[in-house]
Amino acid sequence: MKPQSVLIELQPKFERNAPAALANTQLRRNMGKATQTIRAKRAAVVDEMPDWEQLRTAGRQIKEHTLYHLDTYLLQLEAAVQRAGGHVHWAADAAAANAIVTGLVQAHGAREVIKVKSLTTDEIKLNAALAEAGISAIETDLAELIIQLAGEHSSHILVPAIHKNRAEIRELFMRTLGIAEISDEPTALAAAARSYLRAKFLSVPVAISGGNFAVAATGAICVVESEGNGRMCLTLPEVLISVVGIEKLVPTWQDLEVFLQLLPRSSTGERMNPYTSIWTGVTPGDGPQAFHLVLLDNGRTNVLADEIGRQTLHCIRCSACLNICPVYERTGGHAYGSVYPGPIGAILTPQLVGVEHARSLPYASSLCGACYDVCPVQINIPEVLIHMRGEVVRQHQDTGGLAAALEPEALAMQLLSQVFGSQATYEMAQRLAQLGQGPLVRDGTISWLPGLLGGWTAMRDLSAVPQQTFRQWWRERDA
Repeated sequence: MKPQSVLIELQPKFERNAPAALANTQLRRNMGKATQTIRAKRAAVVDEMPDWEQLRTAGRQIKEHTLYHLDTYLLQLEAAVQRAGGHVHWAADAAAANAIVTGLVQAHGAREVIKVKSLTTDEIKLNAALAEAGISAIETDLAELIIQLAGEHSSHILVPAIHKNRAEIRELFMRTLGIAEISDEPTALAAAARSYLRAKFLSVPVAISGGNFAVAATGAICVVESEGNGRMCLTLPEVLISVVGIEKLVPTWQDLEVFLQLLPRSSTGERMNPYTSIWTGVTPGDGPQAFHLVLLDNGRTNVLADEIGRQTLHCIRCSACLNICPVYERTGGHAYGSVYPGPIGAILTPQLVGVEHARSLPYASSLCGACYDVCPVQINIPEVLIHMRGEVVRQHQDTGGLAAALEPEALAMQLLSQVFGSQATYEMAQRLAQLGQGPLVRDGTISWLPGLLGGWTAMRDLSAVPQQTFRQWWRERDA
């Protein structure tokens, strides 16, 4: 059964969004520079670890074990949180989670809340739900604040404003924060955001966070971040509400140690997180005096039931797969139309909302496998992508999707299957390609194709078809 209300706001299909993103040269420059920088930092710190592959295997095994016994560990976590003075709430879907959080905020008489960066709350559209109840949610992560002020959606799991450069952020701050003049130096931009947020940290009574990990044995919740804004939210307000997906559990402290090594190297290219905040329940006189943990399903149980797709729930939201993906680097995150962009979003979103609502996302990949190589918990993303593509096809067959069968891509694939299915036909196609490419080849490359085929050469050159095929060379060699 699908969740009653999955509030992931899907934009138009990827194939409609991507062309506009590809045509935005400034976006492509911003994305290329940012992802290449993060990739280089990650590679350097990973190469320092002689046991990196063993750590990846350990992370995968811990996740597999936890998900297999998830029912047991969830009850263990609930009991541990309650023993420590916290309260646990169970949310089957987005609507339930939003109602719980809104009710808690209203019960404490707050009209504003401060938030730690949280993909889970973005997934359920919590800010919009709070706004409907007259409650303002203030993002305190610098990149999230930029996105909020711009009225935009995040385009990256780790760096939500990765698509913006310093000049664009300067103009935004001057327009929205009432600043007459400011430079585009990072220190100046950070200082402007700090000045705006400091008063909120010291006055708003309720904070909302997500959770990177939850330790079942002790009831501890862990948030990792790079700026310190999370630490302010987690210690200063009177009330703390944490919305955590049920897949974020680890059984013990020893298991947490593995992920605190994997996550920073895979995400920001750092040896350790600048801020690792861990709290357990309530401590009288120290930190928030009321703690509420909202455990969110919102489709995760359905994912868990899929033998191949369930490995998606291993994800620790590091964004390594985004930074390595050639598709994401060229289109940015907005093209995916989901809170979860990139390779992990291409498999997670269709599973959470149903493939009927995100049919194009499993095809937003070249299946190069780079995402699998860098994933710190060894999620075989290409395997799941192919599995989800099969689900799309099966759904069309089950619903008599004749129109889908007549789509140009489907017809092209059928034609190729005929060509590749016969050696004689394949060799004939090669000879026709050799003869037909003549007018298009310049200096050994094809930089322009006519008609609908022009999409292939709009952003890349193609190598000319060799005048001698491998089979021809082999026959001549044996002659």
